[in-house]
Amino acid sequence: MRVFASVAEEGGFAAASRKLDISPAAVTRAVVALEEQLGARLLQRTTRNVRFTDAGRQYYENVRAILVSIAEANEAVAESNATPRGTLSITAPVMFGRLFVMPCLIDYMQRYPQVNMVANLVDRVTNLVDEGMDVAIRIGHLPDSGLRAIKVGEVRRVLCASPAYLEKSGTPRQPADLTKHSIISSSAVSPHTEWHFKAGHEPLQVRMDPRLTVTSNDAALAAAIGDLGIARLLSYQVWNEIETNAVHVILEDYEEEPWPVHVVHREDKLGSSKVRSFIDYIVENLRANRKLNP
Repeated sequence: MRVFASVAEEGGFAAASRKLDISPAAVTRAVVALEEQLGARLLQRTTRNVRFTDAGRQYYENVRAILVSIAEANEAVAESNATPRGTLSITAPVMFGRLFVMPCLIDYMQRYPQVNMVANLVDRVTNLVDEGMDVAIRIGHLPDSGLRAIKVGEVRRVLCASPAYLEKSGTPRQPADLTKHSIISSSAVSPHTEWHFKAGHEPLQVRMDPRLTVTSNDAALAAAIGDLGIARLLSYQVWNEIETNAVHVILEDYEEEPWPVHVVHREDKLGSSKVRSFIDYIVENLRANRKLNP
């Protein structure tokens, strides 16, 4: 198979013999033996060039995939006991990255001093292929793609406000009541002025007129703690503030279904050791975090 693939890729028997460092006669014998074994002509030979037959073209496509799999399997075995090394790139939302990814990243780098990391923390969806990322953390439902995804938890979208604000302005009892309140909108979580809820099994949406619009979740949380109004954030972002009663969650009965959190990557099971080991490490850590798996 390797000899046949080399003849096809190099465009001739002589070129394949030079690539494989064997004699032209050995190349010819190998291809003839393969054709006899298969009972089909794979190549049309002329004095000037070599061309596929229809059967040869189909066989080459299958052979190429097999040879790639063999090479990947060999590399995986060679790397199985190798120390991770090289540069690894990861992307995640800003606040999630600061709270969850960076502690894992720092610990991983201390364990493996030969690994360099690039952390691209942005509140937008990064294209792993176009931007050269190895691993991504995605919050929300994933579109169909060729990427691999491992679920590590889920988060809720919660409405919260400070006790002082709720005491002064009252606590909304249903989503429609929000139109009478001071709204803090974070474009990182709620880019639209319509907030979506669930009333029983029916979807419900309410158009908002925010008093304050900010571009970061930290800023929205700070405004809510500062008694300015009601903010909509993800549960992990306000976990500590809820625990310390700095903010209260409201309208829990109207929340939509939680959003899943995935570790997304391009690697298969035979991928590089640094990527595979980091994925295993961060998946284990995120799944153990009660803020993502209450």
